[in-house]
Amino acid sequence: MKNTLITMPDQLRKAIFLILLLCCVILPLDATPNMPLYVSAPIALLMGLIVALVMGHPYLKMNKKATTILLQTSVVLLGFQTNLEHAMKAGSKGLIFTIATIALTLGVGYLLGKWLKIDKKISYLISNGTAICGGSAIAAVAPVVNADDHEISVALGTVFILNSIALLIFPEIGHALSLSAEQFGTWCAIAIHDTSSVVGAASSSYYKGTDALQIATTIKLERALWIIPITLLTAYFQKNTGKKIKLPYFILYFIIAILVSTYLPAYLPALNTKFDIHAPFAKADNTLFGYLYLVGKKGLVVTLFLIGSGLSLGTIRQVGFKPILQGILLWILIGSSSLLVIKGCLN
Repeated sequence: MKNTLITMPDQLRKAIFLILLLCCVILPLDATPNMPLYVSAPIALLMGLIVALVMGHPYLKMNKKATTILLQTSVVLLGFQTNLEHAMKAGSKGLIFTIATIALTLGVGYLLGKWLKIDKKISYLISNGTAICGGSAIAAVAPVVNADDHEISVALGTVFILNSIALLIFPEIGHALSLSAEQFGTWCAIAIHDTSSVVGAASSSYYKGTDALQIATTIKLERALWIIPITLLTAYFQKNTGKKIKLPYFILYFIIAILVSTYLPAYLPALNTKFDIHAPFAKADNTLFGYLYLVGKKGLVVTLFLIGSGLSLGTIRQVGFKPILQGILLWILIGSSSLLVIKGCLN
């Protein structure tokens, strides 16, 4: 296969890929006394990246659809362990950060694009991906600005590369700066592009057993809703109001999951009963909603493995220096400025 370090028969590639995929499914998220082997979100991403660089993804044509469906389903399942009161509190605190950082990122992104002399459509797609929610925002805005496949690929490649880096370094930075769960969850939601990497970073062992994951997921999905007004405004200014807009409907299902897990147990107390499913990745008894949440986290691990395995050397070469530079500069801007505000306001 082109753009890989090793060439091997397709059947062998498929066998290795499926074995690694199975490891992501059945191994626990962290080490236990009885099971030292585990696959966390960062490890899954690294495994995927190694697959992409060494032998290539054997099912690449199906990867985009699979990751989209799996990510959205996993996020919805995470809602079953999110309390409505906590979600509303996190969402209200994150609203001001969301509005300010979206406006700042889009404005600076426009200026950087002109300064670096990047194609206008690519620059706009990268800015939207950084400002809102990565690949989802790019996919929504791309048809409105009539972006072609190359422009979309460059923008998506830029965002996915930075996403991969963020998932690995954000937990270390948060731990080094002694960020609280609320601070770290909010920062992840604001400064990391894609929902998958946000949830992956917030699931770090440094913040295990805290509200970091719930806070990050809630604020990120609230941020994703801004796809709608931004896309509508883009269509208006582009005089392109006839284009169909992709709406993030899965966020509605996430809200329904929160409502169900918050209120239904009061009417069906049996839902609070703990039981053991004897799965290798389930370490202790849990409730039905607890298991659904765990399946969501496992789904996210598999998603990150698939995302990593789809990021080939060809994608990295295709992006080029200037779009990556714009993405990095925007990322540093939103990451550092939001961190300073969060450290000062969320004590």
